[in-house]
Formats: sequence, structure tokens, C-alpha cells
Amino acid sequence: MKLLSSFVLSSVLSLVSASAAAPGGTVILTEQGVANLGLQTVTVEEADFETTTFALGRTEAIPEKRSVLSSRIPGRVIETKLTIGSFVTKGEKLVLLESRQPGDPPPAIWLTAPADGTVISVNTKLGAPVEPSDSLAGFADLKTIYLLATLPQATAGKIQQGSRARIRFPIRPDKEYTGTLLKFAACPCPDPACALGQDTSIRSEKSEGADLNTAGVIFTLDNPDNQLRPGMNAECSIVMEKREGVLSVPREALQGGPANRHVYVKHMTVPNAFDRVSVRTGLSGNGRVEIVEGLMPGDEVVTRGSYSLGFTGGGGGPSLKEALDAAHGHEHNEDGSEKTPDQKAAARQPDHSDHDHGPHGPGMRETFFMAATGILFLLLLLTSLRKREQAAETHEPY
Repeated sequence: MKLLSSFVLSSVLSLVSASAAAPGGTVILTEQGVANLGLQTVTVEEADFETTTFALGRTEAIPEKRSVLSSRIPGRVIETKLTIGSFVTKGEKLVLLESRQPGDPPPAIWLTAPADGTVISVNTKLGAPVEPSDSLAGFADLKTIYLLATLPQATAGKIQQGSRARIRFPIRPDKEYTGTLLKFAACPCPDPACALGQDTSIRSEKSEGADLNTAGVIFTLDNPDNQLRPGMNAECSIVMEKREGVLSVPREALQGGPANRHVYVKHMTVPNAFDRVSVRTGLSGNGRVEIVEGLMPGDEVVTRGSYSLGFTGGGGGPSLKEALDAAHGHEHNEDGSEKTPDQKAAARQPDHSDHDHGPHGPGMRETFFMAATGILFLLLLLTSLRKREQAAETHEPY
């Protein structure tokens, strides 16, 4: 009796599990449902695909394009036009220096800009004494600027000369710059003077505290609007590999775990319908994932709202059969497939059944509940009989 009860209970649980299983791979929504989920789609197409690596960097002026302002005679500053960040041209008057030679008034001379560039430092002020060894101001031609980035040596070794990097600055998030790999840094330490080879005397001291498993790389980037300055932090997406004609989708379109990756593709004929399509993925980079198998060029995959589609259930719209019947003008099977000639012929024959189950007989849900009710009744009956047997064995009233 116990064995039979266990068998019945298992059967009920199996039916419940089968009923709770996920429906077919098509989700049909209403227009309101699509609007509420905020669904967005992109068209799949073959394009260049890049594999990238991330790094943090910092801008530095090119050493060969820097200059300073100094005086050949001692004196005192009586007028200055120096302003940090301003652009000056070669020969422009910047500082008026009063000489220490006797005179009434003492002789004065204008100190002029040694080259075109941006004022990046000012080391004097009005009335300050000046000596020939003093550096009164620093300039740099910032039309082209360096970007120093640090990478693990194993990663840096895969970068080729001339590799590109997409660079963004937190201070200017609306613009993206493109850098070109120039060379590897002179040493792995973070000091710009050491990395650029400007001061080799500090190399051994700085390198002792540096991570010797890293390597510095130097990119050049154009700065035509003169908005970038030395010392700006940057986020770099360095291109490691580039391939042509690769099918890929945005990373947000991909759903599921590693063993069941899938995307939602807009149905070609049924409005507001989305098919769940299993895919095999490849490499990933720059916010996109390569699709090796499962999609074709021209498919429209859901990006924004893709995650939500997995929890919409029936979606609130018509069934797949109803939607396809309306779209194609003829009947389909419940799973959306086309009816075979035999099925069409059987549908045209009159129903001589004595029982009226409607034009299509009981549905799957009704069949399940009928079967479940019968099994539960049988289980209740068996339990009652078991209690009677136990009462008879113990001579107790039932």
C-alpha cells in the first residue's frame, strides 16, 4: 500500500512539474507591454570586431615640446602677462623686467615667449626678484600630448606598435579621443620623469618601489582644441585584436548562464512578438559579444529590456497560434507550426462524437486538471482504506 501511495504521489508531482515548465520560446506582448518594458532592438550585422583591454592612464606633455622663460640679467618684475592655461606665440611680450643697472628710471626689458605653447606653470609674480638661473614660467606645445598607461607585462607584450586606444577623461566624459601606441616607457615606475626618460638618476630609486610585473606604455593623442592638460587621469580601452566581418551583439542583449546563452529576436511577421533564440558565443570586447552560431544578419535582437522578457510569462498578448492565424490568414497548430495536409483534412471532417467538447476538444490545461483531480481522489481513497486496515489490526473503531 505504501508503495502504491508513493507511486501516485510521484505521478501528481510529475504532472505539476510538467505544467510549471517554461512555455515555448516565443513571448507575445501587447503594445502597452512593449511600452512598459521600454524594449529597444538593434539589427545584427557583420562589422569589425575588436578585442580590448582596460587600463588607467595619465597625460604628460611631450618633453621635446616644452620650454621655459628666463632672463639673462638680474632684475625685478614690474609687469607680467603670464596666466596659466593661456596660449602664447613665439616673441610675445610676457614679463617686463627692471634691470639692476643704475638709471633714472632704471632700464627695463621685455622678456618674450621662447616658442608657441600653453602656459603650464608660473613661478614669479609682480615685484619678485629675478636671477638668470630662475625659471619664470613653463610652456608646452599641447597640440599633441602623451598618455602614460600601466599594464601587466603579459598583456603589454601582446600590443603591437601603432595599436589604437580609445581614451576618455572623467573631466570630459562627453568626448572620446584616439591614441596611437608610440613606445614602451623607459621604466615601470609611475614617476613621469622616469617613465619618459627625462631623469635617469631617480630610475633605480623609483623602480625599487614599482611593480616589476607591470610595464608602462606611451600613447600619443591629438589635442586640437587645446583642452587637455598634463596630469589628467584617463580611462583607456586598448585594442588588442581587430577582425573584419564578425557577427556580434551588444553585451546587454545576451541572457542566461554560460551553458544556455540566449537572446530575444523580434518575430518577423507577428507584431510585438519575440523569439527566444539559443546562441553560441565567442570573444567579447568593447561592450560587444561575438556570435558564432544562432543568429543571421538582419535579425533584430532586444537590447534594453531583454532581461525582463524572461519573466513576462505569457506576456499578456494573444497566443502564438492566434497571432499567426491573424498574421497569415490561415490556421496553425498550438505551437505555431504549419498544419500538415492530414491535419487540414481531419479538420474539415465533421465531428460525430456524442460528447460536446467544443470544436477542438479539451485543452491541455483542462486535461491536466482532470487527470490531477482523478489521481488525488485515488490517493484519498487509498489513504482511507489504509486507515481502515490499521484500525482492524488494532481492534479500534474506525
